[in-house]
Amino acid sequence: QLQLVESGGGLVQPGGSLRLSCAAFGFSLDNLDNYAIGWFRQAPGKEREGVSCISRRGGGTDYADDVKGRFTISRDNAKNTLHLQMSSLKPEDTAVYYCAAATRLIGLCVLRGTSYNYWGQGTQVTVSS
Repeated sequence: QLQLVESGGGLVQPGGSLRLSCAAFGFSLDNLDNYAIGWFRQAPGKEREGVSCISRRGGGTDYADDVKGRFTISRDNAKNTLHLQMSSLKPEDTAVYYCAAATRLIGLCVLRGTSYNYWGQGTQVTVSS
């Protein structure tokens, strides 16, 4: 059973940066590089939305339009950890951020939450002055 634990959230001023991490434990597919990983967020009163994803085995990345050029997703397979570097943060980025893993996504990852079958508990990001 794969477990995901997010960290790195907090309060930051507009224009600031945060680096989220997602640590993975308990693999059923040998190692983390066999999973597509996505970052999602959910703000109060809004539906969950995809932010970024990284495909399995070096297959590429994708970003939501409103974070392109500001967020960068990366993986460290040796440490079984994913990162989401967030820069130029805006108040509208305020949300609970979740990482998720997909065991059945082959090819380019997608920003559709229903494609992911393991989820972390989330970490709060608040952008406010």
